[in-house]
Amino acid sequence: MERVTLGITGMTCDHCVATVTTALKNVEGVKSASVSLNQESAKVTYDNSKTSVDQLKQAVKAAGYEAK
Repeated sequence: MERVTLGITGMTCDHCVATVTTALKNVEGVKSASVSLNQESAKVTYDNSKTSVDQLKQAVKAAGYEAK
């Protein structure tokens, strides 16, 4: 398992946090995702044989936010 912290921009409320969390957890290989509005970040634990950081960023973008 790998861990990564992504910077997330565009979130303004708890609904945004829930949307980003769901988007990340729906990526195959993601074990856990913890999203913080205050820190504008997401801590993700994932199986790097099933997904990549680029795929995580794409999932966030598809949900309407930006990941760095």
